[in-house]
Amino acid sequence: MLGRSVAERPILAGPESLVHPDVVATAQAADLFVLNLECCISDRGAPWPRSDKPFFFRAPPAAVGVLNHLGVDCVTLANNHALDFGEVALLDTFEHLTAGGIAWVGAGPDVERARRPVVLEADGFRLAVMGVTDHPEDFAAGPRRPGVAYADLWNEVPGWLIDGVSEARSRADAVLMTPHWGPNMTPEPVPHVRQAAPALVAAGATLVAGHSAHVFHGIQGPVLFDLGDFLDDYAVDPELRNDLGLLFLVTLDQGGPIRVEAVPLRLEFCFTRPAEGDEVAWIGRRFRDACAAMGTQVQEEGGRLVVQLR
Repeated sequence: MLGRSVAERPILAGPESLVHPDVVATAQAADLFVLNLECCISDRGAPWPRSDKPFFFRAPPAAVGVLNHLGVDCVTLANNHALDFGEVALLDTFEHLTAGGIAWVGAGPDVERARRPVVLEADGFRLAVMGVTDHPEDFAAGPRRPGVAYADLWNEVPGWLIDGVSEARSRADAVLMTPHWGPNMTPEPVPHVRQAAPALVAAGATLVAGHSAHVFHGIQGPVLFDLGDFLDDYAVDPELRNDLGLLFLVTLDQGGPIRVEAVPLRLEFCFTRPAEGDEVAWIGRRFRDACAAMGTQVQEEGGRLVVQLR
């Protein structure tokens, strides 16, 4: 999330002021780097007119420099903040990302574009990326209306999404499905998320990497239920500790994820750095317990939490 207080940092101190160099180096070393962008990028627009909406996140155009500094290849905009400042700000977001050389999924000027995957390539390997969100319904793109790729996953995985994943798999070596699903601040996946995940895998998703809870969840096979947060200015829950996170590095081939390495992070106010000491210990306990509940074992190697899947 690059809006609000975070937005002031790249303007005042440059894009390198938000993330520790060691974390940047880890991100840049990946063949491809994909994240959920929990804001629009614009200097225009007005807050979305809904009385029950408490937070509105908008980043300035300078935020693209932050994404470029991190080496981001693609972002998903399928979330509950993409339209925080209306359609004009969302359309600006598309333009700023495109100008910065960053692909985007999960939103569009119309529903067809919002649902369409993009195909990224690294060393000849083609990865299709798709984004979808299960909230809010009023952000949904329409035939001639900008918005997000909305799916009512609370009830079922809709046919258009099943077909879309299957079609993407036929055109790429692997498919990354990245859903924004479930409520905030939940310690484990809620029932409808657990039900949707295997349906997406059965449709052809090689890797499912979710987000929305603001805290990381466990891994079960090719499903990373929630990635948690990476950079923000959010208030910290003293029990769930959303200021302690993980950067997930996934080794992937056509058969699915082979290995996951999770790098412990500490999210200070508007600044992310490697976790240290007791922070690392807390993250390790939390992640091992979350994975164990799903029948997944975690090992520690070189300060990283490793799940060997194949």
